Amino acid sequence: MDSYRVLVVEDHEPLRNAVRDLLESDGYVVSTAMNGLHALQVMREVRPDLILADITMPRMDGYEFYQTVRSNPNWTPIPFIFLTAKADREDILKGKNLGPDDYLTKPFDPQELLVTIRSRLDRVQAIRRSAEVELDELKTQIVTALGHEMRTPLTYIRGYTELALEDIASLSPGNLQTFLLGIRSGSDRMTHLLDDLLLLIRLDTGQTADEFRLLAHRSSNPDHIISEAVENYRATATAQGVLLNTEIAPDLPTVVLCDSLLIDAIGRLIDNGIKFSRSENRIVTVRASAEATQLAIAVSDHGVGIAANDIPLLFQRFRQINRATMEQQGVGAGLAIAQELVKLHGGEITVQSEPAKGSTFTILIPPAE
Repeated sequence: MDSYRVLVVEDHEPLRNAVRDLLESDGYVVSTAMNGLHALQVMREVRPDLILADITMPRMDGYEFYQTVRSNPNWTPIPFIFLTAKADREDILKGKNLGPDDYLTKPFDPQELLVTIRSRLDRVQAIRRSAEVELDELKTQIVTALGHEMRTPLTYIRGYTELALEDIASLSPGNLQTFLLGIRSGSDRMTHLLDDLLLLIRLDTGQTADEFRLLAHRSSNPDHIISEAVENYRATATAQGVLLNTEIAPDLPTVVLCDSLLIDAIGRLIDNGIKFSRSENRIVTVRASAEATQLAIAVSDHGVGIAANDIPLLFQRFRQINRATMEQQGVGAGLAIAQELVKLHGGEITVQSEPAKGSTFTILIPPAE
């Protein structure tokens, strides 16, 4: 690859030139600046791969320069090393508390400086390669999930439409109803997919957080929210031969919640339990109780279960465990969305599972202050 570009920010010209010469002799492309303001002008023209900056400088010192760099999302990943004559413990702690990648004091050893720069750049490259691999995997997962999830309902819609159009005049009312039900099933699945994708966008843009701030309220009686979430899936469970039970303890803790968002999160866990119920004991149980001071809403099933090494992957977007061997509707966004909705409530989702025995997903929401 091309040589790394290093920005050296130092107000003392002889030292600035010496560092530049040292780095250029080691193969780096070097830009220089005499203070933080000058450095920002340089960075707007050429983005460096690493910044080496003094602290005590006129007009804009190293601390302010560092904070300005980190406030720009495009510059946040750039490794930043403080190089300064300040050897006082308080100054060193202040510099390190800001969070730079390293902190070297003058006089510095040239080889130590080169080793520090190389190690920081190598670390960035390793992270970048890892991110690229993860991105490639995510792209594959998205293409697979979206391709499958869009193609299946479209096949329903197109197939039943073509059958109806072939001989619509001779169709019996029963056959026509069958075709229309198939078309509605496909369109419902497409609508659900679109709703999930739009909700992910709303979560990422902060619109859902705004909704939470607007609608959240203290609730000393959250049991009605839990009951409503369960009833929303009663018909689905019955249609799939799953018994849906509810166990709500008295005196649940008072929490701050947004009704619609919490109902959505609970519903996704219930839907997940129904979907993966595979044993003869096809029961999904929703329990609400006080766990310490928190509200605990647990959704348990007797389904396929999840291997311990797969549990950390459950809440990743567009990832479905064992999709290749198990028919699953959706694009793998349901649990990720549920987790984000629970986080808006200041809570978390925990998982306990054992393959072939079932899973329990528990929403924990802290008490209202």
